[in-house]
Amino acid sequence: MPVTKFIFVSGGVISGLGKGITTASIALLLQNRGYKMTPVKCENYLNMDAGLINPIEHGDPFLCEDGTEADMDMGTYEKFLGKNMERHNFVTMGQIYQAVIERERNFGYEGEDVEAIPHVTDEIIKRIKAAGEKENADIVVVELGGTTGEYQNALYYEASRILSRKKGNTVIHVHVSYLPTPTHLGEPKTKPTQLSVRTLNSMGIQPDFIVARAEKAMDKRRRDRFALFCNVDPENVIDSVDLPSAYESPVYLAKQGLDEKILTMMNLPLNTLDIRAWETMVGRIEKKKDVTKTIAIVGKYFATGEYQLRDSYAALMDAIDHAAWAKGLHMEVKWVNSERLEKNGIGELAGVDGIIVPIGWGTRGVEGKIAAIQHARVNKIPYLGLCYGMQLAVVEYARNVLGLTDAHSLECDADTAHPVIHMISGQADILKRRAYGGTMRLGRWECRVKPLSIADNAYSAHDGYSDGKNKIVGERHRHRYEFNDAYTKQFEDAGLVISGRSVVEKLAEIIELPASVHPFFVGTQYHPEYRSRPLVPHPIFLEFMQSL
Repeated sequence: MPVTKFIFVSGGVISGLGKGITTASIALLLQNRGYKMTPVKCENYLNMDAGLINPIEHGDPFLCEDGTEADMDMGTYEKFLGKNMERHNFVTMGQIYQAVIERERNFGYEGEDVEAIPHVTDEIIKRIKAAGEKENADIVVVELGGTTGEYQNALYYEASRILSRKKGNTVIHVHVSYLPTPTHLGEPKTKPTQLSVRTLNSMGIQPDFIVARAEKAMDKRRRDRFALFCNVDPENVIDSVDLPSAYESPVYLAKQGLDEKILTMMNLPLNTLDIRAWETMVGRIEKKKDVTKTIAIVGKYFATGEYQLRDSYAALMDAIDHAAWAKGLHMEVKWVNSERLEKNGIGELAGVDGIIVPIGWGTRGVEGKIAAIQHARVNKIPYLGLCYGMQLAVVEYARNVLGLTDAHSLECDADTAHPVIHMISGQADILKRRAYGGTMRLGRWECRVKPLSIADNAYSAHDGYSDGKNKIVGERHRHRYEFNDAYTKQFEDAGLVISGRSVVEKLAEIIELPASVHPFFVGTQYHPEYRSRPLVPHPIFLEFMQSL
């Protein structure tokens, strides 16, 4: 039986270098050479998952099919590999410590004094191996969160060192580090990476490859200095320059033979690399776009200090890109803070071609979102509401079309006379106990789509399958509140179409206005953005782009 091999990917100097992109690129290239690949992300934080982390703090949590609320790098893995990630692909230090402590409390260590080494490192190794076993993987690619030298991730590094020392294991270490070019000097400096590699060496780890993130490709002098001071063969120092799109990374790394070099080092057959579909997609990204459209995203998780954060809505931004590239559109995104709309009116929405209200929580900025939705509906501007954006579209319609002026969601107003959005059955007790983590309606649920609806047209053209009567699609959910069916007749009599209901509970999943009334006005309780991939854009986003 073949023995699973391991690749560890670490980062040096600063975060945000594209370690996740490098991990996903390596996995894609080796997968496209015929190997079964499994990625694992090791996070440093003590949270059990990413579900309760403010998206401004750590980016948009990525929602998996099985309901796991994970780091957004899991979304990168899905998009590059074209397959679903699950709980076993995501490890946090909180999960590790909880497992070790529970085992100690159950006398699982039979009276030993439980310590970080070997017991915590053993648990890390166990989970990495289990991920490979679950998917019968040839190679597991492990992304180590954070950067080299941080005290909170030292146990992950120690686990990788221990794994590499055990007989029969093949372990390769790829170090992604920064090659800065200070403007006052005008030349790239290797010293920061030398120091991060020195830190790796102090932990007993010698990297086999250095991936140098820089503005442009390094020259021979820099490559030779890396080789000399970092003890790495010159041909194993790989350029990773700034590219127009992260999706170009696999092609760029393949041109330097990174995948071939890894397989050679692992004594594995090279096989033939086939990334033609990926290269075609990259060609669509690079192709000049003749048509530009502007979309306003109306939300509130945009800024940290004076800086705007794309990562707060990472999955949404990716889904917009995927659909726009497929339709040959250049997309400009306008970030609109819903709190500003409350204070200053809807002037910021002037001239936009489409409006999206994405996921959100709580009352802050909610009236600004409702104003944006009304503006889109009345002025026939294509509108897409995602989760909270669907719920608030229902609130807006109730107030301004049904005449229920005090209608609201119970999330925002517990005393509203018309709770058109109410709590999912069973969630009230959960909230009373403050048991927030992992307790929403999470993961994949199937939805039956109404024939000849806008949603049905989208799925029929692009995705889904039929049960003989209606189209059934599986989509990912992350919410506690839902459409209140007590108001169904009032809404339908007033022209709102409930075009999708869950197969199991018959919950409202999709609302829309007919095409005869509005060019595109659709809200989904689920999150289509989490299923979008560059080679297979999501049908709802494709239909939205078509309407702009």
